[in-house]
Amino acid sequence: MGYKESFLKWLKLEKRYSPHTVRSYQNDLNQFISFLSGQQQDADGISASFKDIRSWIISLMENNISPRSVNRKITTLKSYYKFLMRGQIIQRNPMDKIFPPKSGKRLPGFVEEEKMDILLDHVDFGQDFKGVRNRLLIDVLYITGMRLSELINMTHQSVQLDDQSIRVLGKRNKERIIPFNPAYVKIFRDYIDLKRKTFPDLSHDFFFVTDKGQPLYERFVYRIVNKYLRFVTTMVKRSPHVIRHTFATHMLNRGADLNAIKEILGHANLSATQIYTHTTFEKLKTIYKQAHPRA
Repeated sequence: MGYKESFLKWLKLEKRYSPHTVRSYQNDLNQFISFLSGQQQDADGISASFKDIRSWIISLMENNISPRSVNRKITTLKSYYKFLMRGQIIQRNPMDKIFPPKSGKRLPGFVEEEKMDILLDHVDFGQDFKGVRNRLLIDVLYITGMRLSELINMTHQSVQLDDQSIRVLGKRNKERIIPFNPAYVKIFRDYIDLKRKTFPDLSHDFFFVTDKGQPLYERFVYRIVNKYLRFVTTMVKRSPHVIRHTFATHMLNRGADLNAIKEILGHANLSATQIYTHTTFEKLKTIYKQAHPRA
């Protein structure tokens, strides 16, 4: 097993990063090592120098890779070379003098409250299994703000109808409990009944399933969310994460405490949640400019 593979295994087993995050690290490392291969470097980047890494960063920026993406790749390399230093594979860290490029603060996109009302109250999802599932899937994303990976991993045991709550296993296997409106109990029960009639012999306990009764996968959920958000918004990005942003923004706009939103979203620290205050402030500035005679 090479050093790169050992690092990825460490991320998965020791750091308990999600499969999606590990793939991102793997892709970043593969891109970097592919860049080095043109300079006759080793397969694991052990001999890479500060100049090699700087050259790669410059090449990324020259190819119009966004500062945000470049910063993520730098984070990957910093973790990798720290791992190699701890294992005494290398004696000097080539990342010591590497600094991330500055990037503007990107505000998360969200769907306006009125448009979400139109989607959930007026769009016809259909009464067959696919329609009922698609409607509840989008409902769950919006009423809980959970991540895509958390939705995919939901089981029947996750949904506590008596308590009107959903147990979510988040990043690094941290469990949290998210409440939902009692009015959704019947909607959950109707879905469960229809699912059992449609797939009476399932061998797994995943709550949401595909059209063939298999566990969900990322691209499948993306397609559903993109399809229905297209009915109510012209946003370029129509993803499950946009619904997560929408949940947090609407909660904050209606007076929810920032710490409460942090707990529901499963953020490790408050700074990750505070970006939504910027979103609501931008909305306030727009309203102010439109409404104030001297604005």
